[in-house]
Amino acid sequence: MNLDEIQRQKVAAWIDQGLKLAEIQKRLETDFGLRVTYLDVRLLVDDLKLKPKDPPPPPKPPAPPPEQAVNLSPPGSPVPGKVSIAVDQLTRAGALVSGKAKFSDGKTAEWFLDQAGRLGLAPSEKGYKPSPADLQEFQIALQDELQKMGI
Repeated sequence: MNLDEIQRQKVAAWIDQGLKLAEIQKRLETDFGLRVTYLDVRLLVDDLKLKPKDPPPPPKPPAPPPEQAVNLSPPGSPVPGKVSIAVDQLTRAGALVSGKAKFSDGKTAEWFLDQAGRLGLAPSEKGYKPSPADLQEFQIALQDELQKMGI
């Protein structure tokens, strides 16, 4: 495509203005009567050694204020985040994997995963039920441990 010097300067100005190649393609037709393909525009811009501008990045949202942890539980109550698990070296009979868990209130239980994939929990104290938060943390810790083992 042959453009005179004025037309080339006009294309360079369009690039400086941030026009996209498709917009330049339309302007070539409307301003100069040149009907060209998108590929022609790309080659023209390359021949003129011009580089289209990237659109400015969207503004980043402001960072949320830092959160501060506040313990609202009364003194002596269980502390969240204090559930630990251990995997038995010798697996319980009938289980795929087994082990022990210690909950935030200091109570313990044995756990096992049977061949059907069912999880069982046998507390050492009869009638003991861990808090819902402890159970959730136990399940997450168990899942992480089993993934490490490839199960």
